[in-house]
Amino acid sequence: VQLQASGGGLVQAGGSLRLSCTASGSIFSRYGMGWFRQAPGKEREFVAAISWSGGRSYYADSVKGRFTISRDNAKNMVYLQMNSLIPEDTAVYYCAGDRYGSGSSLLSEYDYWGQGTQVTVSS
Repeated sequence: VQLQASGGGLVQAGGSLRLSCTASGSIFSRYGMGWFRQAPGKEREFVAAISWSGGRSYYADSVKGRFTISRDNAKNMVYLQMNSLIPEDTAVYYCAGDRYGSGSSLLSEYDYWGQGTQVTVSS
């Protein structure tokens, strides 16, 4: 599975962005998918994950209620809708695929990673 994230950009605090992740490969629908982010000088951290069917989703406490993860298996796409953005959300955002299908908050359980897209939130 090859992943490519897009949709990042510069936005003012309080604004919204929608990130997209395009996946290649016919078995995409079997994968759990996650979004992670990495700010300068910090470790990569979990943001959100969704199970292979889309029936379960998980969020980091820092984004709960503001971000929504979704997927469209027919289009091999995963999305991250980000609302009420704050400067602390500034980071490079990565999508990742988990072959076990459940979606996970653990970085180590992901086998495939996209190249990342930059999100910058100005105050």
